[in-house]
Amino acid sequence: MKDPLKPRDKITQKMTREGAVEVNAATGKKKRISKRIRDADFAKTEAPPQPEQAAQPLPGGATSPPLTDTPPLPHAPGAEREQDTAAAERVLERIDGARTRKASKKAARKAQAEATAKEKSSRLQFTDEERATPELERYIRKSDKAADRLDAAKAAIPKEKKLVRERTFDEATGKGKTRLHFEEQEKPIGKNKPHNNPLSRPAQEAGIFVHNKIHSVEKDNSGVEGAHKSEELAERGAKYGARKVKEGYRSHKLKPYRAAAKAEKAAFKANVDFQYHKALHDNPQIAGNPLSRFMQKQQIKRQYAKSARKGGAKTAQKAAENTRKAAKKTAEETKKAIAFVGRHPAGVCIAVAALLLFIMVSAGLSSCGSMFSGLMNGILGTSYTSEDSDLVATENNYAAKENELQQQIDNIESTHPGYDEYRYDLDSIGHNPHELASYLTALLQTYTPQSAQAELNRVFAMQYTLTLTEETEIRYRTETSTDPETGETTTEEVPYEYHILNVKLTNKPISEIAEELLTPQQLEMYRVYLETSGNKPLIFGGGQERGHRAGTENVPAIAGLAAALAQADANLPANTARCLDLRQRLTERLLAIPGTHLNGDAAQRLPGNVNITFDGVEAETLLLLLDEAGICASAGSACSAGAVEPSHVLLALGLTPAQAKSTLRLTLDAANTAEEIDTAAAVITACVQRLRDGVR
Repeated sequence: MKDPLKPRDKITQKMTREGAVEVNAATGKKKRISKRIRDADFAKTEAPPQPEQAAQPLPGGATSPPLTDTPPLPHAPGAEREQDTAAAERVLERIDGARTRKASKKAARKAQAEATAKEKSSRLQFTDEERATPELERYIRKSDKAADRLDAAKAAIPKEKKLVRERTFDEATGKGKTRLHFEEQEKPIGKNKPHNNPLSRPAQEAGIFVHNKIHSVEKDNSGVEGAHKSEELAERGAKYGARKVKEGYRSHKLKPYRAAAKAEKAAFKANVDFQYHKALHDNPQIAGNPLSRFMQKQQIKRQYAKSARKGGAKTAQKAAENTRKAAKKTAEETKKAIAFVGRHPAGVCIAVAALLLFIMVSAGLSSCGSMFSGLMNGILGTSYTSEDSDLVATENNYAAKENELQQQIDNIESTHPGYDEYRYDLDSIGHNPHELASYLTALLQTYTPQSAQAELNRVFAMQYTLTLTEETEIRYRTETSTDPETGETTTEEVPYEYHILNVKLTNKPISEIAEELLTPQQLEMYRVYLETSGNKPLIFGGGQERGHRAGTENVPAIAGLAAALAQADANLPANTARCLDLRQRLTERLLAIPGTHLNGDAAQRLPGNVNITFDGVEAETLLLLLDEAGICASAGSACSAGAVEPSHVLLALGLTPAQAKSTLRLTLDAANTAEEIDTAAAVITACVQRLRDGVR
């Protein structure tokens, strides 16, 4: 029977640092039951206390040694190893923490490097040797000043606080934490926000409807008309003032961004100048004629711009490295050319003799090697640097803007209704594609439709100016009224307002815009590109002759025109004499009409020109009658064709505006006959008489 006095074994399990442990509460003995692989002990630990027991006699009279605090040997038979691994676990935890901290530091350094790489550096780093070079001191100073201005301009850009999530690591515990904080960032340029008011458009439509209704009846009531005009004037003034306030506010907000863009452009130019002169200082043999130096500088500029677009803190170093490579390559090519001349003197002499004309034009070239290099640079320097597809796409974008402008003008009468008359004074819409491409190439060098869009908008706004002005004339109409009592009929002239909308479009050539916007150096290259058509004269088409139409010229028509000119020159004396006789015949018959006089000198004029005024006859109406009778003629003067206003040439001759509008212009040719002259004179006489009699 079990001893009742012996305490029962109470077994409990708990989790410790060394893992799951089973503890006997009665004996105080611990046993590790964790399945995890156990590491070696790194420190001595004390054995758990053991209950004291008396020595027990062994068989044979021997006595067992008393139990002590010394644990049994690990491999002793029957001995159980004490499994205390707390110290090992702590060491492993320290190792894991160190690894975690190392990984976190590495990740932090990587993130910092990536953030630094995203920042574009515009400041060059100069060595002590470069700063000590007198030839480079000027350009280093300019580069530093430009970088300082750029930093100040960027600092002036408005900032905004943006919530950013950042991942951090605790070095003590090695645990990651997510922290939210605000960072100051450059405030982006605001975009046009859509109009969110759903009642805006219906309100506008209602206002237009009300104004049209008032305008339809205002002529019968001067009070309503005056009030309506005052209201419209106030509305236009308020809209104009609000628009100008918005434009001024936006311009003020964008001023720091414009200043930063200007400073960045200046810093870029200063850095390129330094890179070029540094390359020239390191490799003096690459210096050639002005065109060659220009092309070398442009090559350095493109390389630096390519490195700058990639960004990163090593932009300047990359650009300098590319510059040194380009200079080295140019120097090697020069040495090869000189060596070739030394090996083939006879062939070089023959080539010099064949290209004597080119040598005279390129007198600034110093050697045969630089001559060949200058020839290649001359070809490249006069060519468009952009891809053909980009050139055509950019031209199409500009042509699309011109089409939109034409549609806007065509819809003026529908978008601005309510006027009695619309008067147009329009310049032609169109441009020379090569002028636009030459301008963009001189300014931007290599461009795409996206990068050139802002410049297209600026040039378009300067080239075309559309102006709408209102004009009101007081005119009179005859109104007849009958007295209901007496039946007497009376007529009176009643004044009324005649509303006119003047539409004026001016077209400023791109060549004039280029002179205003380009620097002297850029303007020089613009003229070179325009003169050579960028060595791509056939890239643009569809603009016909005014747009320098691409394609094969009409050789048969050119030859036929030459033959016709030769024949006309040979027959000029005889044709002139015949035209003089016909002109005299027609002039005498027309001056026989009362109230008619000849404009200009009777003798000192072109042989086939007759310009005559019929008092009291509107020339435009007379032209309609003559056209019905098969007589071709024009009104006014040749330099005012299509114009509504009186010809300034006739006014300069002393005619009144009414007389200028009563003037007919006839042109004769040697192929006309005397019978045709008599017929034309008879028809004109009859038509003038009809108009003066009031018969249409």
